[in-house]
Amino acid sequence: MSLPPSSALPARVLLAEESLPFRRVIREALQSFRHCEVDDCPTAERAFELMLSRPYQLLILAVPLPDLSGVMLDRLIAKAYPHVHRGSHTAPPVIFLARPEDGAALAAQQRDVRLRGTLPYPPRLDALIALTSGLLPDLPG
Repeated sequence: MSLPPSSALPARVLLAEESLPFRRVIREALQSFRHCEVDDCPTAERAFELMLSRPYQLLILAVPLPDLSGVMLDRLIAKAYPHVHRGSHTAPPVIFLARPEDGAALAAQQRDVRLRGTLPYPPRLDALIALTSGLLPDLPG
């Protein structure tokens, strides 16, 4: 995936995480260090609606969501994305927010080339910035 030039529009990130404080920390960290806009939501249903309405360069999905597993949400997005966003052959890369007990749910995802890593709870800034390096452009200047 090629990164947009720094003068281009910011990259767009879809963040699905139930916890408002975690969403806020992740959104503010990304917008402080990366040239991006973050659409965040607490449920898989809202995340899917957002994905239908606009294209994204990165997905950050919590494995435990209140209405549907983040892994299942990613599968749904992967199937629908190319049909909704013409010119896209695949869905954007994905980073999962996971707890230690989510390892079994993520095991099958390890083979997916779109998976760029997992971010353990509580989300750490250095790990988030490291995982998004090369996926999202740095802030210009």
